Amino acid sequence: MVHGPASPSVHAPLVARPSRLGTVDLMESGLVDPIVDPRRIVRLDAVHNFRDLGGYPARDGLVTRWRTIFRADGLHRLTDDDVEVIRRLGLRTVIDLRTQREIDERGTFPHQRIEVHFAHHPVIDTTWSIEDHIDREAHDFLVWAYTDMLRQGAGRFAGAITQLARPGALPAVFHCAAGKDRTGVLAALLLGALGVPRSIVLADYGLTAGAMERMRAWATREYPELAEKMAETPSAFLAALPDALGEVLASVEVEHGDIGRYVASIGVTGDVIDTLADAFLSAP
Repeated sequence: MVHGPASPSVHAPLVARPSRLGTVDLMESGLVDPIVDPRRIVRLDAVHNFRDLGGYPARDGLVTRWRTIFRADGLHRLTDDDVEVIRRLGLRTVIDLRTQREIDERGTFPHQRIEVHFAHHPVIDTTWSIEDHIDREAHDFLVWAYTDMLRQGAGRFAGAITQLARPGALPAVFHCAAGKDRTGVLAALLLGALGVPRSIVLADYGLTAGAMERMRAWATREYPELAEKMAETPSAFLAALPDALGEVLASVEVEHGDIGRYVASIGVTGDVIDTLADAFLSAP
């Protein structure tokens, strides 16, 4: 979402019976669910959708590394205790996908307390107007919004992906306001370009639904103004619908063949993808 917040409950990971299949084969066969892992969500007090993108099957039989690339919601809300949790992650890069107005009004990641390379890549120029879309169904709104985001921000998404391949950039986190829309699209492009299956990409995106509920509960308890604002926001703006993102990704694949070719078409070089693969992928 562009206005809001949160993340899901994590249950104990599924345990597969012994098998001759490798870890990636087990994931893709459905015997192991890579989404459900206690390492997935970084638990914080005031940030509700901070998630690790590790553990996903990718190209060449590899998997994404844990504690290397994270996705998140509004990092301007980090409390003192949250800052100490984040410090232990050893972040070197923070990529903020929000607009300049959002940064001016709400602030940024506390880079004065944790030394990082801060990069601003606003993928849309202005947040969407609730009044312009108040009557739209959630699915239709999200398909429109993500398509428009790719139209407006293709080069900016390419810049963010390239930023992640900068020498010394990792570990890194990219985020927007709720960690849902702008962050969700960037995660889909990054993971897709590295060969993570679309079903996994969409399942990762879908975890945001739980995060939104956590944010709502936190806001009700700690931040009544935000809770009131969320209550007044049309459900389309708060929804995280994997089918909607899937429809947009399918359209991209019809036009370009696959996500890898799409990101190449918007300016991400093969060298950047190979550098990211070397840094972010590992043997199971």
